Amino acid sequence: MDLVSADFEVFGKVQGCNFPKVAKDQADSLGVFGWIKNTKTGSILGRIQGTEPACAQMERWLSEEGSPGSMIERCDITNKKKIVRPDYQKFKIAF
Repeated sequence: MDLVSADFEVFGKVQGCNFPKVAKDQADSLGVFGWIKNTKTGSILGRIQGTEPACAQMERWLSEEGSPGSMIERCDITNKKKIVRPDYQKFKIAF
């Protein structure tokens, strides 16, 4: 199964609504690795790594669902590439 890595930035009303914590729960349930954090500009930034289907589901969640109370304007997915192994052992909230 191919492994992929992608960076993401989520824009909209995404801070102050537990977005990183709910995203971590979602990533853990999908078996996705990487990290997520709030930015000073009000967006959410991170990286996801894992199998292609799991990362595709996580991208959909980041683009369309989000945490309860969030209002996603858009999610930019960049630097998408195949990888040999993940750089991370789990999905964590970075500060």
